[in-house]
Amino acid sequence: MDLFRKIEKNKIIVGVIGMGYVGLPLALEFASKNIKVIGFDLDKRKINILNKEKRSYIKHISSSKIREQVSRKMLSATSDFSKLKLPDVVIICVPTPLNINREPDLSFVLNSTKEIARHLRRGQLISLESTTYPGTTDEDMLKILSGTGLKVGKDFYLCFSPEREDPNNPVYSTSTIPKIVGGVTKKCRELGVAVYGKVIEKIVPVSSTKAAEAAKLLENIFRSINIALVNELKVVFDRMGIDIWEVISAASTKPFGFTPFYPGPGLGGHCIPIDPFYLTWKAREFDISSKFIELAGETNTAMPFFVVEKVIHALNDHKKSIKGSKILIMGLAYKKDIDDLRESPSLKLIELLQEHGAVVDYNDDYVTSIPKLRKYSFNKRSVKMTAQNIKKYDLILLSTDHSYYDYGYILKNSRIIVDTRNGFGKYKSKKIYKA
Repeated sequence: MDLFRKIEKNKIIVGVIGMGYVGLPLALEFASKNIKVIGFDLDKRKINILNKEKRSYIKHISSSKIREQVSRKMLSATSDFSKLKLPDVVIICVPTPLNINREPDLSFVLNSTKEIARHLRRGQLISLESTTYPGTTDEDMLKILSGTGLKVGKDFYLCFSPEREDPNNPVYSTSTIPKIVGGVTKKCRELGVAVYGKVIEKIVPVSSTKAAEAAKLLENIFRSINIALVNELKVVFDRMGIDIWEVISAASTKPFGFTPFYPGPGLGGHCIPIDPFYLTWKAREFDISSKFIELAGETNTAMPFFVVEKVIHALNDHKKSIKGSKILIMGLAYKKDIDDLRESPSLKLIELLQEHGAVVDYNDDYVTSIPKLRKYSFNKRSVKMTAQNIKKYDLILLSTDHSYYDYGYILKNSRIIVDTRNGFGKYKSKKIYKA
């Protein structure tokens, strides 16, 4: 039976490499449509949690969904990559971070591709979802896979379909976010459209993998540049004594020609702080300097430093030095109501404040302790937001505005507050400093 027929009759097995914030929800979507899924991950802890404990390790993903699909034998997980010969479709959902020089680190993608190549068989479709620069799929990956002697578009198929996950979004989920699909050949694209069409409501085919890769970068660069704009305006208006949040609220009343973006302590997550640098790096190969994108990146990267200056200023107003001051950071995750720490500006804030000699704690009910991360190694646990605890700190720094925070209660029991998210916006108090 050819791959089109297998897809049509739900006879395919899907392999998902990387069972994180992108791979796990995608695997659950396929499993819920009675398509058998094998999840691949190097983290044996995740494999054990899925296979034996049958529960979730991501806050916003329900354990009951995992329990149902594992019990039905529609979802299983393994760290044995020799089993990559089993799936008809292999989807790569691994990180694409930056290295210490802020250059693309494709090691996770390329290592995954090499593993696939070791076990590649005729009739398999390979799809990359990890955000990357144009050319990764049909140049870097294709070179590795073609080294097997098999021919793309005839013996195996290759496409790029960028992930568009927004963890804990109350409106859009994996199945309702339109899916872009580009293939190395026409048949590659058609197979990609057919596979994703089993679980995603709307598929958007494009002419090539490069167009699909570029579309994903455009989405994130658009946000990066507009966030950088309001972050820069925040600094300008702060010096002028103007509240940026009031300005954005007023401008948002215009019914056309304006889209509100909001400032913060810096960019977080797996996309916006990283993806623009993938394009600026690739652009240099074509002798182009993408100054606009790089300037936005620099502006956003500088925001934690601005926040720390605000903290120093607020403490000085109360005749306190930052050195030795006790500071509590509210919110560790990169956005509200999730447990995702990737590129969170709160981590940079901890580092900077500690470098200035502050004693730093944090509260985040979604992240009860800080695991060892690629760039950071903090031995800290979340502090409960009791009145007794709040009163111990010289300053409270709001970094992530989780919904569970009782801002009036926190204001009542705190000495100084530095607010980067306008969480205390409705309160008028000399305790509050906007940052």
